[in-house]
Amino acid sequence: MSMVERAEGLRAELVALRRELHREPEIGLHLPRTQHKVLAALAGLPLEISTGSGLTSVTAVLRGGRPGGAVLLRGDMDALPVHETADVDYASAVDGLMHACGHDLHVAGLVGAARLLCAAREELHGDVVFMFQPGEEGYSGAPKMIDEGVLKAAGKPLDAAYAVHVAPCQLPAGVIATRQGVAMSASAVLKVTVHGVGGHGSAPHAGRDPVPATCEMVTALQNHVTRAYDIFDPVVVTVGRLAAGTQQNVLAHRAEFEATVRCYSEANSAGLRENLPALVRGIAAAHGLRVDVEYEDQYPPTVNDDAEALFAMETVHDLFGEHNGFLSPIPVSGSEDFSFVLREVPGAMVMLGATPGDLDPATAPAGHSPDARFDDSVLPAQAAFLAELAVRRLAKTA
Repeated sequence: MSMVERAEGLRAELVALRRELHREPEIGLHLPRTQHKVLAALAGLPLEISTGSGLTSVTAVLRGGRPGGAVLLRGDMDALPVHETADVDYASAVDGLMHACGHDLHVAGLVGAARLLCAAREELHGDVVFMFQPGEEGYSGAPKMIDEGVLKAAGKPLDAAYAVHVAPCQLPAGVIATRQGVAMSASAVLKVTVHGVGGHGSAPHAGRDPVPATCEMVTALQNHVTRAYDIFDPVVVTVGRLAAGTQQNVLAHRAEFEATVRCYSEANSAGLRENLPALVRGIAAAHGLRVDVEYEDQYPPTVNDDAEALFAMETVHDLFGEHNGFLSPIPVSGSEDFSFVLREVPGAMVMLGATPGDLDPATAPAGHSPDARFDDSVLPAQAAFLAELAVRRLAKTA
């Protein structure tokens, strides 16, 4: 029986787990209910299981029956502070929280892979580390798990690491994409507070108005990235929050904004870290205003190993046919903290289409949307793909 056929036998179990996770989302680094569900799903399997001390992670190690190397499979577990509006009968029961990025599918798919690999344990050439990770959504859960030893859990160097991320749009359900090299962007956050002197709106000369300077900063940021960076190594700066003042005839004493910064190279990350704060400080100085600037790097670019990306796609084609997988010509503009794992271990991040069948992938709500929906019928394919990656990659180390 093939891995795909065996995974089909887990369909009902995996869908039930995914929907149970979806009903009780948790955010951040501490996900006690989610951790409990993962441990319950792994109970009885021949795994060496440990949990994190600084976060509610779960690390499980499967010892293969034959000598060989080690690979890591990762699934992130956290949700988002989004109020769900999607019309599903298993919608979030926690007000203001939602699995809007598909991490509930990641967990269920990784549990499925663990079950498949445990059943094939005696034939496995080496060990598999299952990394159930909290805090992907801006909490740096991956580097925290690395600090706590997840990459050393097998007691031997890892040969490869893989992760699957589901997509509720763009890709039809079951279609898998990856790419060699940079697969996802780096991300950083720019926070700016411009301090002025308040007063009456009719006499701005009597105070110091931070609003025009702030508007100039926002415009200058857009101009800067189009003139200082190569269009073939792009940069995106989006100001997502802008606030000032309390009333139309009151001169604001403070204005502030926050921006997300995305790029695809370490060189641009370094340049942006220096240039963007300098730009807003210069504009503030020109207006005679004091400014506080915070620039926080979040994730580096997610860089797939060339050989591992090709290996992953070959596995897709063998399992599901060439029509169900392709190498993407462009990276994804979102960011991932699996990038920290790929800095240490060669591997690949792979995207799996999970657009519901009644929606057009081109117009379906995107991840992080309160309307996002994911087709959980892809769970057996996700589990089979992860398990087959481990089997085949370990066979190379035998």
